[in-house]
Amino acid sequence: MFYQCLHPPRNLIIHNPDQTNEYLCRYHGRRFHNDGKFKSMPEFQDAENFPRPCDDLHKIQLNKIGPFLFINLIPGFRFSELSDVFNERIGFLPLHKFKHESSLSKDYLVNCHWAIYCDNYLEGFHIPFVHEDLNKVLDYGKYSTEIYTHLNLQIGYANDDDSIFDLPPGHIDFGKNVAAYYFWVFPNMMFNFYPWGLSINIIKPISINKTKVSFISYVFDKSKIVKGAGAILDKVEMEDEFVVESVTKGMRSRFYHSGRFSPSKEKGVHHFHNLLAKYL
Repeated sequence: MFYQCLHPPRNLIIHNPDQTNEYLCRYHGRRFHNDGKFKSMPEFQDAENFPRPCDDLHKIQLNKIGPFLFINLIPGFRFSELSDVFNERIGFLPLHKFKHESSLSKDYLVNCHWAIYCDNYLEGFHIPFVHEDLNKVLDYGKYSTEIYTHLNLQIGYANDDDSIFDLPPGHIDFGKNVAAYYFWVFPNMMFNFYPWGLSINIIKPISINKTKVSFISYVFDKSKIVKGAGAILDKVEMEDEFVVESVTKGMRSRFYHSGRFSPSKEKGVHHFHNLLAKYL
């Protein structure tokens, strides 16, 4: 479990890895047992009905897929929604061998609303028009999207077997030329699995028309980095930035109005918009 002190104003309790029998809030001196239960607070001897259960540290569920840790801030979200889909598709990958690769990890500042960036990611419609090189390695006709409750999955199939996953017998996609699994988790996380490893994208709003996109990459087979759908990530990102920044300008036009969704190529965008409407 992950703990946070909720005593106003909220404060971070742990700043560095440590082993201790108790936690101390260095703002007001509140102490907690290492299970998060309230222990003591100076100058509160005369306070009535103190302590209460809400004075304990707040617990946040911690989950794990391979070596990757996830915290769940929404109690109603079942982590199995994510882990079951991940395991079905990429459970055969040796995630414990994935190593962070700083040369493939980078932050981008994009002049667009964060949701527009997600829109662009969630549809395969623009691949043949925006990404000429990527379109050469993917079979656009087979490109597909699968919808789940709080996530969706786009599957890119290769035109040949030059750089595809070595799927084991019994795998749901066994016998198919899968070049990439693109997982999107509501609202702003992408997990892009390639035969060489994983590129995580975190989409962070800076302002209404400025977004920070963080690429965090993990590699387990460097020999495959220069091949297939995951070979030119930086170029693909530059092409996407050009499009989403152009769309941002176009949406300011007095003639702009919303349109229809492509039933085959924009299922992911429609799913995203439904979730936004639900939670907003």
